[in-house]
Amino acid sequence: MSVTIDISGLRQERVAVVPSPLAELCMALHALAEPGHHPGLQGWVTGVTAPLDPHLADRMCEADFLWRSTFSDLFLPYAAAGGAALPGATLGEELDLLDKLTDEQFVDAALEFTCALPYDTQGAGALADAASRRRALMLAAARGPGPAEFTERLLADPPRIRAWLRQFLEDCDEAFFAETWSRLRHQLAADARRKTDLLRRRGLAEALASVSPAVALDEASGRIVIDKLGHGHTTIRAGGLLLVPTSLGWPHLMVLHRYGWQPVVHYPAGSPELTVPNSVEQLTLRMTALAHPTRMRLCRSLARSAFTTSELAQTHGMTPPEISRHLSVLKKAGLLTTRRRGRYVLHQLDVAMVARLGSDFLEGILR
Repeated sequence: MSVTIDISGLRQERVAVVPSPLAELCMALHALAEPGHHPGLQGWVTGVTAPLDPHLADRMCEADFLWRSTFSDLFLPYAAAGGAALPGATLGEELDLLDKLTDEQFVDAALEFTCALPYDTQGAGALADAASRRRALMLAAARGPGPAEFTERLLADPPRIRAWLRQFLEDCDEAFFAETWSRLRHQLAADARRKTDLLRRRGLAEALASVSPAVALDEASGRIVIDKLGHGHTTIRAGGLLLVPTSLGWPHLMVLHRYGWQPVVHYPAGSPELTVPNSVEQLTLRMTALAHPTRMRLCRSLARSAFTTSELAQTHGMTPPEISRHLSVLKKAGLLTTRRRGRYVLHQLDVAMVARLGSDFLEGILR
């Protein structure tokens, strides 16, 4: 499973690494709505929410589906032109870019949370197509009364919702984000400079590898492959590729691959993981290995001590070949350590690796 970006013919000078205050504001709103995704930001979340005006807090809930369960493309408006537009230097500049979206672009991006409209293929939007409109309303209603009411108002009067959203974001900036951005923008600018320098000196492959171990360049096929639990594809038809760092976003690695928009990889800069994150394929191997009831019983023994194949066979009432097959699965998944003692081979569960699966699994599904 992966998201791919076809970059055939892309010149290196059309790859830009630029921070985005509006995208970072979206991540701030997401962290406030889903603090469980961001354990490292608990102090910041508490510091923001404690003095927050109750009226603004209520307004955050009014459209939190734009940043709670999805990362709405409304927060990356510079990608809508499909050309070489870049993020603005200030939040105000990016809100001006948001205002330049057509009503159709705005509505379709806002309705992304309903999954009602085509994303990486061309299709009719909800403003122009009655069937798409009905489907969007139906799926929004399934999310609850709040999303349903917002969708109805959005489809009935897009300018009103656009004005509401801009005013809300400006109020968030005044209440808490301006101070947060004043601290983060220097870190993000420094990360962008490092990535840009690496791009110029070492090429796109190494620059992408520095963005995240989950991002790789397949030079043979002319594609960027992003290891995610999902499928998607886009092609750079005009313009270029944007890499946008975030300080508040870990562990989320977002890829904008909307049809007709400029591709954007929104990646966590300075993420707190101490080791290289596992691929989705490796996580799948490990979860599958541990899900089998016999292997779970073997792991119970192997977590306590090291055993030979014969000892495990005797303990669990199985034949040595049967035990060997199960041990082979666990070893292939990287969950066993082995050592030789004389003519015996001892197997033991790598408890630290299994313990990591909790955070690794979370990182994998949130990527």
